[in-house]
Amino acid sequence: MFDGFRYTVFRLETLQHYAAEYEGEAFQRFVASERDGAPPPLSDTDWGAKVRAATARGRRFNRVHVVTEPLSDYVRFECSWGYRRNSAAGEDIRILPVKQGDWPEGIPALDYWLFDSHKLLLMNYADDGSLISTELVDDPDTIVRANVWRDRAMHLSIPFIDYAAQFDDYMRPR
Repeated sequence: MFDGFRYTVFRLETLQHYAAEYEGEAFQRFVASERDGAPPPLSDTDWGAKVRAATARGRRFNRVHVVTEPLSDYVRFECSWGYRRNSAAGEDIRILPVKQGDWPEGIPALDYWLFDSHKLLLMNYADDGSLISTELVDDPDTIVRANVWRDRAMHLSIPFIDYAAQFDDYMRPR
């Protein structure tokens, strides 16, 4: 689906920890380098290369992550080692910060991808943050709701770069 979209891809993220196997080693390096004071890596990733190529052709990637403050170690890792690189590659990443126990009105606590505003891919996660399944939804009412949620999340969120300015390289408050 990432190769076939024509105009826009939107991602809503709502978890404070994702248990992706491919990130395990990088997360451990993040924790270790934070102790050592090493800077975050600046090299591009496969995702960054995909974003860079698509945005060069005029396509847009948008993402909103609802983050609970104080930030979990995983969200700090995702911001420090992922979002900084991905936003430099051209992805418009936005943060919707909430206090522990709060949730933004009109935003569901679910993750999804929305392609060209009409193809919806729900992401189903276990309590530990591991991906259980994905579900391609073709119900028009659900797709319209996903567009409304996207618009609301974009409206309530702030650009990642602005949000990150209040933190150090490891997303610790200044």
